[in-house]
Amino acid sequence: MQKRWVERELENLAAIAELQESLNIDRVLASLLVKRGITDYEEARNFFRPELDKLHDPYLMQDMAIAVSRINQAITSGEKILIYGDYDVDGTTSVALTFSFFKKLHSEIDFYIPDRYREGYGISTQGIDHAFENGFSLIIALDCGIKSVDKIDYANERGIDFIICDHHLPGDQLPAAIAVLDPKRSDCTYPYKELSGCGIGFKLIQAYALEYDIPFEQVCTYLDLVAVSIASDIVPITGENRILAWYGLIKLNTDPCKGLLALMNISGRKENLSIMDVVFTIGPRINAAGRIDDAKHSVNLLIADDEAIALEKSQIINTKNTERKEHDSNITEQALAMIDGDPVLIERKTTVVYNADWHKGVIGIVASRLTEKYYRPTIVMTNSNGYAAGSARSVAGFDLYEALCECSDLLIQFGGHKYAAGLTMKTENIPAFQQRFEEVVAASIPEELLIQAINIDAEIELKQIDPKFFRILKQFEPFGPQNMAPVFLSRNVYTYGLAAIVGSNHLKMCVHQDNYTYYNCIGFGLGEYLNLINSGAAFDICYTIEENTWKEKKSIQLNIKGIRPALPNKGQ
Repeated sequence: MQKRWVERELENLAAIAELQESLNIDRVLASLLVKRGITDYEEARNFFRPELDKLHDPYLMQDMAIAVSRINQAITSGEKILIYGDYDVDGTTSVALTFSFFKKLHSEIDFYIPDRYREGYGISTQGIDHAFENGFSLIIALDCGIKSVDKIDYANERGIDFIICDHHLPGDQLPAAIAVLDPKRSDCTYPYKELSGCGIGFKLIQAYALEYDIPFEQVCTYLDLVAVSIASDIVPITGENRILAWYGLIKLNTDPCKGLLALMNISGRKENLSIMDVVFTIGPRINAAGRIDDAKHSVNLLIADDEAIALEKSQIINTKNTERKEHDSNITEQALAMIDGDPVLIERKTTVVYNADWHKGVIGIVASRLTEKYYRPTIVMTNSNGYAAGSARSVAGFDLYEALCECSDLLIQFGGHKYAAGLTMKTENIPAFQQRFEEVVAASIPEELLIQAINIDAEIELKQIDPKFFRILKQFEPFGPQNMAPVFLSRNVYTYGLAAIVGSNHLKMCVHQDNYTYYNCIGFGLGEYLNLINSGAAFDICYTIEENTWKEKKSIQLNIKGIRPALPNKGQ
């Protein structure tokens, strides 16, 4: 797929110059800081040296004091507490963290994860009935509940109190819970708004520990779970999340809980896991339990305090992940064949496909894969209880949710945000929806948004990548949303020797500029450029810079994101 190379313009040149001088760093590195909103020495110090004592006071969060008081009341009076959470990674890590902390203080506690297929997302009537029938008088809901107004009313009627810990945007009305912890509440002045659901759970136990003189070290025990949630829920790696992710990764790499250690081992443990490693190895396995079977398997793994139990649970989850991958691969292959075999579908600016036999648990993953392949707004649907249930994904810059709003008369329900959504419709409405969605998108999406962009942070020469440059660049980690690994552009490079195809169409080569400084490179899925690279002609590359370990030897490697014939001069 052809991609657009988009070079970001430098702004605030005075701040760049000031940082370059005060930090004694390369101008390019100074510009990367400014692009992240860091404009002076103190901000740079806080960025490069995150400190746990810079975490915000949890009592700045609206209703926190009420929540802590109600939990303590339940503990001292011997009430039964139910920890309730969503079935994805953020939800299950939230439940594991909160349950594990309070289990040490109170024996009358259990957890509940709704079934993805029978109950759906969020607070369910079945979950409340379960609590009532089993004598639970307090439910702490994590990563869900902020829009469950009717469900909380139902719980109140049954004499069950709720504490909601959520990070999603509230609706017009807040649920009538005892306490609603959500930084996105309009009346909440908490300084940082982008915590994960597990992050909200962390703030709750931090507040409880502060109030009742529990050492902060006991709270920090759960930072590995917070890091996994931050990575997997794709929240910004900025502010408080950066601090939590930084120390969470240290915990994950040095002293993870038994469940995460077992999962890391069974998935082929790698030295010094990064946020992206979590996204691609740990997150999918935790998610797989809820996609294929029951997310309670994931919680039982994450709360395990016995190595044998952790190993057993990790094997169950790894098996579920293997099943998930098989479904994912088969459905993706079928969907691609469906599109490639239909000239009308190929030429459209949208992808909408349906098969009643596809597994509902993986259609979101398949939608993402189809979006990667064709780079256009995509919806994958299957049968669910007699209706067509779909998962939608968009491309950068296009508001998918708004497009669905214009098709709402054909839908039973839908929800989500700009780039991802879920929907349900009658199966007989599928053809009409396919046509309407295509018309809406075609009329509103600029052509350039249908070509994936590579956003380039800076142009450099290869000789700039010296040990000091790379050492400072590594301190920008952990990388993730709003702090992505910088993408660099280098022009007029040549291959040293011949490039080769390795694995599944990946490009392996060594490049240099003017016979100065040679770097090994890997270009995933870029085998189509082999002839250009081996022609002897100059070419341009854009890439991220990473550390590669081979046989215990570490070296700098360029991870190639794009290749093109060398342009005669800049801007042409």
